[in-house]
Amino acid sequence: MQQTSEQYDAVIHACRELFLKKAKDYGTAWRILRLPSLTDQIFIKAQRIRGLQENEVRKVDEGEQSEFIGIINYSVMALIQLKKGVAEQPDLDANEAIKLYDTEVSITKSLMENKNHDYGEAWRDMRVSSLTDLILQKLLRVKQIEDNAGATLVSEGIDANYQDIVNYAVFALIHLSEEE
Repeated sequence: MQQTSEQYDAVIHACRELFLKKAKDYGTAWRILRLPSLTDQIFIKAQRIRGLQENEVRKVDEGEQSEFIGIINYSVMALIQLKKGVAEQPDLDANEAIKLYDTEVSITKSLMENKNHDYGEAWRDMRVSSLTDLILQKLLRVKQIEDNAGATLVSEGIDANYQDIVNYAVFALIHLSEEE
């Protein structure tokens, strides 16, 4: 499990660096996005990954890695939005945004460690395509919960689904890095 923790941190480091650079380039304009908009952005990225996995021809020279990084960063943004609410105007500077990012990633990594312990690192035997499908399934669940105004009867809430999406995307990036 130590190896998983180190690999997880390496993936998150790359995602965090991109998040911070974009925060410096664009500010935190994403703060105006409502949750369904973030969910749709993540869904588009997951659909593109699935298309890349199924199609032999690529017309855009970006691979799965950049899309999984986008899924992680948009999911962390969504977790931040869940806690802070949507802003009418960008209301965070890059330093505040990265602190919130780190908080959400820390909570999400802790969840991964607990589940990883209980499941015995089963994700290591999974295919990247299966992780992609699980991300898409989680997104469809989130969309349904959003359509139900956030209410669930017996299921996990939106936050747990976003956290799982982050963790599945990290696992996929670990697999892809091991294939190289």
